[in-house]
Amino acid sequence: MLKIGDFSSLTQVSVKTLRYYDESRLLHPIHVDASTGYRYYSATQLPRLHRILALKDLGFSLDSIRALLNDGITPDQLRGMLKLRQTEQRERVQAELDRLARLDARLTLIEQEGIMSNDVLIKETAPQWMASVRATIPNYQSIGSLYGELYGTLGPAAFGGLPVALWHDAEYKEHDVDAEGGVYLKSAVPEKGRVKVRELPAETVASIVHNGAYNRLSEAYDAVHRWIEASNYRIAGPIRELYLKNSQPVRPDDESYVTEIQVPVTRAS
Repeated sequence: MLKIGDFSSLTQVSVKTLRYYDESRLLHPIHVDASTGYRYYSATQLPRLHRILALKDLGFSLDSIRALLNDGITPDQLRGMLKLRQTEQRERVQAELDRLARLDARLTLIEQEGIMSNDVLIKETAPQWMASVRATIPNYQSIGSLYGELYGTLGPAAFGGLPVALWHDAEYKEHDVDAEGGVYLKSAVPEKGRVKVRELPAETVASIVHNGAYNRLSEAYDAVHRWIEASNYRIAGPIRELYLKNSQPVRPDDESYVTEIQVPVTRAS
C-alpha cells in the first residue's frame, strides 16, 4: 500500500484532488487507518484513476464519470471516446493556428500599405504540356485531392513533373471552387479517366515568388494585384500557382515552401 502522498507523487494528482475524489465517491482509499485517519492507496487503483482523469478531460461531470465507471465502461469504449476528442482538439488547434497565420498576414499587409513591391516582374511563359484534373472542390485547401487522383490515375508519367494549380473563378469563393490540379510534362501522354492533357499557350504573366507558408500566400497575392493595377494591366486568364518547393504531407504553415504565382495579364485599355 502507498500513503496518499506517495500515491499523489506517483500519479501526479494532488492530495487535495484525491481527497475530493474520495468525498465524491469516485476513488476511495483502499485502506484508512482507524487511529490516525491516514489514507492508503494501491497500484491496483491506477486503472480507475486513469479512467477518471480521461473522462474528466473529455468534459464529463464527476457525477457522469461515477455513473460511467459504475456501469463498467470498457477500454475500447474509452479509447474510442478519447480518439474522437483527440481529433476534435487537433482540429481546433489547427484552426486557431490558421487564424493566427491569417492575422499575421493581414498585419503584414497593413504595414506594407502604400509600399509597391519590387518582387513582381513581367515575363513571357513558353508553351507547356500539362496533365491535370479539373473539378469543383469544397474550398481552396481541398486542391490536394485532385493531385491524389492525378498521380493515382497517371502513375509514373506524372512523377517528377512540376505541380501546378490553376484557379478558374474570376472571384474569391468561400466554397465550390473551380480548380485544376496538374503537373507540367516534357511531352504529351495519353489521357485517362478524368485526367486531361493539353498544351498551355505562351502567355504574358505578372509573376511573384513567395518564400513561405501557404497560409501566408495572401501577402504575395496582395502585392501582385497592387502591382497589376498600378502598372496599368488587367488579369487575362486563370491564375497559376507553381509549387516550386514543398514536402509531404503538405502543411499550410511550413515556412520552407516556395511558390510562384503567375497571373496572365494584358495591357488595360
